[in-house]
Amino acid sequence: MSTVAPDPDVSVVVIVYNDQDRLPTAVGSVLEQTLRNVEVIIADDCSTDGSHEVAQALAAAHPGKVRAIRLPENSGGCGEPRNQGVKAARGRYVMFLDSDDTLEKNACRNMVDAADRTGADLVSGLCVRVHTDNRHGKRTLWYPWLYRTTRTLDSVAELPDLFVFDTLSTNKCYRRGFLLDNDLAFPRGIHYEDLLFSAQAYLAAERITLIPNTVYHWNVVQKTAVKSISNRRGEIANFAHRVEIHRRIDALLDRQGQDELKLRKDIKFLKHDLVLYLRELPFLDDDYRHRFAELARGYLQDFPEAAYAELDKIHAICAQLLLREDWTDLMPAIDALLNRGKVATPLVERDGRVFWTDRYLDDPEMRAVLDVTPLGYHAKRLNQMFLRNRLTEYTVHGGDVTLAGRIVNPLHTVAADAELTAELEFKARRRSLQTFRFPVPAPRHEGEAITWRAEVPLARLLRPLGIVDDVWDVRLHLTADGKRTTSRLTVGAVDLEDAEPVPVRPRLTRLMADRLEAQVSAKGHLAFRLTQQGRLARTGRAAVERNLHGRPARVAKSAYRKARAVRRELNSGTRKLQVYERMLTKLPVRKGTVVFESHLGKQYSDSPRAVYEELRRRGTPVTPIWSYAGERPRGFPEDAELVRRWSWRYLKALAQAEYWIDNQGYPLRLTKRPETTYIQTWHGSALKRMGFDEPGLRMLSEVEQLAYQQALDRFDHFVVRGEHDVRTLARAYRIPEHKLLRTGYPRNDALVRARENQENPEKGTQHPEALRLAERLGIEPGRRVLLYAPTFRAQAGGKVRDFAFPFDVEDFAARFGDDCVLLVRAHYLNRLTLPPSVAGRVIDVSAEPDITPLMLLADALITDYSSVMFDYALLQRPIVFYAYDWEEYAEDIRGTYFDLLAEAPGPVPRTPDELFAALGDLKNLRTTYEARLKEFVDKYGEYDRGDAAAQIVDRFFGPAGETR
Repeated sequence: MSTVAPDPDVSVVVIVYNDQDRLPTAVGSVLEQTLRNVEVIIADDCSTDGSHEVAQALAAAHPGKVRAIRLPENSGGCGEPRNQGVKAARGRYVMFLDSDDTLEKNACRNMVDAADRTGADLVSGLCVRVHTDNRHGKRTLWYPWLYRTTRTLDSVAELPDLFVFDTLSTNKCYRRGFLLDNDLAFPRGIHYEDLLFSAQAYLAAERITLIPNTVYHWNVVQKTAVKSISNRRGEIANFAHRVEIHRRIDALLDRQGQDELKLRKDIKFLKHDLVLYLRELPFLDDDYRHRFAELARGYLQDFPEAAYAELDKIHAICAQLLLREDWTDLMPAIDALLNRGKVATPLVERDGRVFWTDRYLDDPEMRAVLDVTPLGYHAKRLNQMFLRNRLTEYTVHGGDVTLAGRIVNPLHTVAADAELTAELEFKARRRSLQTFRFPVPAPRHEGEAITWRAEVPLARLLRPLGIVDDVWDVRLHLTADGKRTTSRLTVGAVDLEDAEPVPVRPRLTRLMADRLEAQVSAKGHLAFRLTQQGRLARTGRAAVERNLHGRPARVAKSAYRKARAVRRELNSGTRKLQVYERMLTKLPVRKGTVVFESHLGKQYSDSPRAVYEELRRRGTPVTPIWSYAGERPRGFPEDAELVRRWSWRYLKALAQAEYWIDNQGYPLRLTKRPETTYIQTWHGSALKRMGFDEPGLRMLSEVEQLAYQQALDRFDHFVVRGEHDVRTLARAYRIPEHKLLRTGYPRNDALVRARENQENPEKGTQHPEALRLAERLGIEPGRRVLLYAPTFRAQAGGKVRDFAFPFDVEDFAARFGDDCVLLVRAHYLNRLTLPPSVAGRVIDVSAEPDITPLMLLADALITDYSSVMFDYALLQRPIVFYAYDWEEYAEDIRGTYFDLLAEAPGPVPRTPDELFAALGDLKNLRTTYEARLKEFVDKYGEYDRGDAAAQIVDRFFGPAGETR
């Protein structure tokens, strides 16, 4: 009695066109699935190679598991082969696979299990892009945030990002009945069929399940002469197809009233789809550009204002200039779009604002779009700028290359009389290899730019190794009056396709390569690639490459990789912790060694600095070591050893130190040996709840809370400046009474002394450091100085954001700028940009490492909830508390320790008008709030007496005059 084979659980439709070599691998990834009841349907799009024969052979080798069908004529896309595959499918579920990709071995099982469990019409999993020609095995996840956890949606509208971003059809499993019942099919005769099919499927599905498992390996080849259909963005039909697909999706969304999904899709089109084509425009002719602009204008003109409002400045500028076909201003904008931070145009300043171009400024809407003041280009010094350097000439004469360029000079940053020098640098892209430099004779000003021209004898002087350094980048270093900026050479108007190659002599002989060919990098810059010319060179290179992949070479490369892996492992955080615990802490303690750190190594400042300078003033025989974060320490003392945070020297210094002194916390996972004394000076009294008073910390697991407590237990001494700190910080961080140092903050000694001096005029009222700071900032004697120091501001979700003034800073400058200077110190995590209109009247001092000199200089303080209020109050100078968002701040989940509005020793304006009114009455504020300021200091800083550093040094290092 014969039995009928059950229907497959999954039918995987594998589409193929002229891909006979890779087809078996794709099919094999289905046959090797851990879910066994799977069938393969190979849909051949009328290939002209042997793909169909390979498909038939696979079907013959796996009867009942593999079937092969062939379209009678080529459909020109991926859609119709998939449609025919679905018609032939017998499985409960359907999946799609391209012949050059593979399925993860558990893909079918994971997706079917999820579909059966949740009753989903559509299950989607994680796709991984595998860069097959990348020597490092690069793999990138496709929108991984969508697949962090398993979740089921009753509508795609619950997760708009899924609809907008994951438009693939191949990382999904569809219930076959769902496809048939909804008549879902790929469009025919048009590219980007995935976008429309996925949109239709998402909107039709009554239940969608997402799983965090990898299901699809999308194999990507970057270095290929023949681009895939979707990557042929230099063909106008390609863009026309994309726009048509989006129009169809728009119509579908309109019919279903999905306005929010439509808006999200429009934003994505502007930020992503359009940019893919913009990057090609500099290399295409005028006819293509005009046709492209017409298509774009016809589609984008109906986008809502809300979509454009989501664009950043450069995106918006590109979109608007494209609609106007302003190629002159658009090309630099595209360069800036591809190279974030690049200053690509001369810029113009009007009415104290900076604009991309002076065209269209009579149009209020375009004026707003072109206003790039917030980008801060005007505030950068030359050595902070990444300037556009447009290649204007490229010619080859034998082994010599003539290069010329035009460097933008924004807002005349480089003065007309500046002394200019320049050099070209050719550098192998692979790290740690060779660099060659060539002088550039006589760069000069020419209009709004700096022009240069150089003849470079590449063939004679550039000696590559060969094979291992096959790509070379070019940079130009321009120096103006001793300040240097580095630029890349932007290619656009210069055609490199017909340029002659440059002959070269690699050190590993010409069998490796015999010429350099100019090319354009992914960011639009000039680069060179080593290649071969002639049969002998190709044969020689092939022989070398065979040897490079032979057994001896594999052994050598394996040894090299292992050595690199060992080096990486030795420098990993885990290994450093192990060595620190097991070896470094067993080394003898170095008596008199003190490791200082301020704000996690970011600054030479605060109380650690005050203690260090007291030790230095006394000449106490200690060995000071300062930690720093980043690559280059700036502003740190020259007579102290400097160690980079988390380096081996840093760990060794901490392990052997007699004292640790910092104001925030050494790495939490580093234990402190008993012989070391840890003096925690802390960095400010608290208004907002801290430590274990903070709900977020209390919500951590017991293990995490224990680890945090162990880090706090390292403190041997904790500095407090008042009993408020004892009731708040000490309790919140569970610091026992015997560890408290009631000395006040060493950093505040200077403030207390300054107050005493202003109360005794014969001692002098201005602190020398404040006078030096005023001179450096260019503040004229006699002008009043206000310091604005707000607390940290973050976006929703905790993201760092640009600093936004809660009042009109230009209005402030107009009202008070004649006799007053406003110093603005934003939190170091907030980026501040001031408009040129307030220059000289408002000064950004956010980069000043130590706030104490700023407080000494300021005649009054404007703040909100920053702990600077507690310190500045010691000066007994006016404080204005601009609490424009107090309810939002106070009602935050963390809460506050006291009601600032009730206890503030100064006015608490809530609106800009109230703020300006208070600032206009500073003379009366000192008298009005004098008593409340003293009460505030007595309550929150009674131990700040001006001798904190001396007390700490006396106690731990001996009284002045004594030697240890």
